[in-house]
Amino acid sequence: MKSRRIEALKARVLAGHCYLDVSTRLTAVRLSSFFGQTLREVPSEADTASYEMLLRAGYIRQLAAGLFSYLPAAWRSLRKIEQILREEMGIIGGQEMCMPVVHPAELWQESGRWYEIGDPMARFKDRRGRDLVLAMTHEEVVASLCKTEIRSYRQLPQMVYHIQTKFRDEPRARGGLIRVREFVMKDSYTLDLDFEGLQAQYERHYDAYYRIGARCGLKLVAVQSDPGMMGGKMAHEFMYVSPIGEDALAICEATGYASNLEIAEFRKEPDDNGPPAPLKKIHTPGASSIEALAAFLGIATRQTGKIVFFMGNFGSDNPEKLVIGVVRGDMDVNEVQLCYQAGARELRPAEAEEIAVAGAVPGYASPRDIDRSKAVIVVDDLVAATTNLVVGANEAGYHFTGANYGRDYEADVVGPIAAAYEGAPDPIGGEPMHITRGVEVGNIFQLGTRYSGSLGAMYTDESGQEHPIIMGSYGIGVGRMLACVAQEHSDEYGLDLPVSVAPWHVVLVSLARQGSTRAKAEGLYQSLLDAGVEVLYDDRDVSPGVKFADADLRGTPFRMTISERSLKRGGVEFGRRRARKVEIVPLHQAASCVREAVQEAFDDLSRSLENLPTWGTRKQGA
Repeated sequence: MKSRRIEALKARVLAGHCYLDVSTRLTAVRLSSFFGQTLREVPSEADTASYEMLLRAGYIRQLAAGLFSYLPAAWRSLRKIEQILREEMGIIGGQEMCMPVVHPAELWQESGRWYEIGDPMARFKDRRGRDLVLAMTHEEVVASLCKTEIRSYRQLPQMVYHIQTKFRDEPRARGGLIRVREFVMKDSYTLDLDFEGLQAQYERHYDAYYRIGARCGLKLVAVQSDPGMMGGKMAHEFMYVSPIGEDALAICEATGYASNLEIAEFRKEPDDNGPPAPLKKIHTPGASSIEALAAFLGIATRQTGKIVFFMGNFGSDNPEKLVIGVVRGDMDVNEVQLCYQAGARELRPAEAEEIAVAGAVPGYASPRDIDRSKAVIVVDDLVAATTNLVVGANEAGYHFTGANYGRDYEADVVGPIAAAYEGAPDPIGGEPMHITRGVEVGNIFQLGTRYSGSLGAMYTDESGQEHPIIMGSYGIGVGRMLACVAQEHSDEYGLDLPVSVAPWHVVLVSLARQGSTRAKAEGLYQSLLDAGVEVLYDDRDVSPGVKFADADLRGTPFRMTISERSLKRGGVEFGRRRARKVEIVPLHQAASCVREAVQEAFDDLSRSLENLPTWGTRKQGA
């Protein structure tokens, strides 16, 4: 029975029939009494197009850095995005629930994240002095619930989700709703007997996230990512590719490889620099940069070794230690991979005096003659396979030529720490990759037993043996989705939102000057509501120019205008937002005409679901 219900819901969603049936409640919305004003001037704080347009359209207002009020227009749009999330989670078997925003510190201490996460976690005490946490996410709570709600293997698999407020004390809130401190997220959690079950639920979320993006009018790209503080063995981020994004992405159109630059792999071919030459110290006055050194010696930068310095945090029981990364001179260090290879919790740039303690000289640094008790040396695997590089001599004004790994210097770790670059050969077919930027809209993680093991979330198998529940975690930001949709669907005049996300289907502009025309406008407004159309009625006593400018700003997909002039021409004017040509629709047919146009717009969105990427169609390694 459950399967038939899910299939029926999926069929209705794919056919576009859910959009009008489950949209936000139809309420009388008159601009003469509407809460939320448009802005004519560009706000000074707006640093992205989406932020500017959401402010000017009267959708959001900033209370403090990273804290926003959602005015009625935005609230309607956010509710529509949430409805799409609920439908898609329902299709893959999710059960909606709600978990608290405030958590006891003990849960996060048991998982270990209390000690791993720094300033972004908001901690406070209640009146009795007990430590509490504002939720960043809810893995610990779900694992805790499993201890009381899941006992037997017969109860698995499961998938629960909620749409709830989160808080992260971001140091650099920016981009309006792109990076905030308080936000609403849909986070779902899967519970399985084994990793095969986890994989199946992971794949269903992967496909659902592509559908969610398409239904909101947004093209998303799934990229491999670093699990980070979440833990686990596999993760993907769903990115809106845009210059406003904070994440760098490596994407190969030819092979389908896509990865966050933090973990992007690429093929490495060592240059043929000949057999190992003798190590030779040479005078290189003023050559304190890779470019200056290469120019002084008349060589390519790829024939040099680049040394970078960080201070690594290795935990409360270990003092900070210098972390030295060595990559080829024409490449940059991937800080995330360097941190991982060094075994540090986090890195920060090293100061000159911290570098000197280990015996290194900035500008002329070398992996040779380092005090190994004060530093961890990580050498990129390409450097270790390349002969005769030029490196510093740890003496101002001097370098070594003919430096070879294993003979002249050694590392604590050899691993892939070079960052992928524009045109780097992808790891699948060796085709060139493009480096671009993106906004992370959603993410999915295979957690495994990361939380169930530490918090004791177990199930009993057929023989009575206990095993930790295999977990997955899947998040998608509601406000960030709206911001990305606004970024994608706007122009110089304002928002131009897809019908599935726009707060109203149509704006009815009344230019009536006579009482009889006003009466017809009121009747048309009511007939639109009766037809199930979401309508914003501009009944204000302001100029036509102000009404049309506000309609453009607010991004309603369709516009209908009634005036003495339109009635003389045979009815009302109707068309898409800012359409150059509008049609005259007889007054008695206006409501049905709008409804048909709205449904056609939803049908167009539904057709965009037909050829979406899926887990099964992705290319190997993507």
